[in-house]
Amino acid sequence: MNTIKIESLDTIRQAAKDFIVAMDDRTVFAFYGKMGAGKTTFIKAICEELGVEDVINSPTFAIINEYRSEQTGELIYHFDFYRINKLSEAEDIGTEDYFYSGALCFIEWPEKVDELLPGDVVSVTISEDEDGSRTVKWE
Repeated sequence: MNTIKIESLDTIRQAAKDFIVAMDDRTVFAFYGKMGAGKTTFIKAICEELGVEDVINSPTFAIINEYRSEQTGELIYHFDFYRINKLSEAEDIGTEDYFYSGALCFIEWPEKVDELLPGDVVSVTISEDEDGSRTVKWE
């Protein structure tokens, strides 16, 4: 089990760098955590460290945002399935094509689409600690 502690927003960029080093060649990451745990904020920091210069925000209404690293040209997909009510809604936008594209995929509220996630998805859990810091865990 890998663990990163995010003490504050001042340390989130370093936490994102540490996470990127540990990503290896894996491409699909499912972020689990309660509302307000910091999923979007952490994904934003990861994308910024990967060279995305676009404005990064949660694709709550769009379901998916596409970013491109200015450094590598690599595509990054950011999903937010919070507003998905039926699995078919995720299927209709071709999520499986994205998941198997080889591009980086960061998924918020993956529990809504568990059946569509690839077998090699990396489950990442973000939890808020009593002191306001965050703990990020994954295998």
